[in-house]
Amino acid sequence: MQDGLFEVAAQRRELKDGAWLDVRTGWQPEPDELFAALARDVPWVEERRRMYDRTLPVPRLLRYYDTGAALPHPALGAARDRLTEMYWDDLREPFTSVGLCLYRDGSDSVAWHGDTIGRGATHDTVVAIVSLGSTRPFLMRPRGGGASTRLTVGHGDLLAMGGSAQRTWEHAVPKVPDAGPRISVQFRVAGVR
Repeated sequence: MQDGLFEVAAQRRELKDGAWLDVRTGWQPEPDELFAALARDVPWVEERRRMYDRTLPVPRLLRYYDTGAALPHPALGAARDRLTEMYWDDLREPFTSVGLCLYRDGSDSVAWHGDTIGRGATHDTVVAIVSLGSTRPFLMRPRGGGASTRLTVGHGDLLAMGGSAQRTWEHAVPKVPDAGPRISVQFRVAGVR
């Protein structure tokens, strides 16, 4: 795969409190093939989590590949390596893990949160997300509330949240009536989840 296939100009948005957001439209080469392969070949898991006073199914299917794990498609390794090059000046370390979320339809979602398990709670980091499949809104707001920013993330787009974004901002993917399936591919450095 040629590096030039990944080259799409970033639209960086500086957020407050040292956070920033990059959006690169159409960044992932051959997104149709990658979406089909991941939807078909990944052994998706339906997790259950304690929410309030009940244990409920997580409203999306998940799969996590930690440092050194064999990835389900070679394009994920190529993307991880290219992202490491792109964000080396921000991170000074490689992306190592790959998380996958399958939003089966518009009723699947993820609530407001930051990736603050591990070092993301105390240190600047970058979380890069490749979106495959149906276009969905991606919301960001300052931690603790406030006006939210709504981004539209489409098939093959890259969205990277950096600086203090994981600890000073929150993000969410809301429910959307009639949305089709979407896969979110998250790339993180060691010790961030």
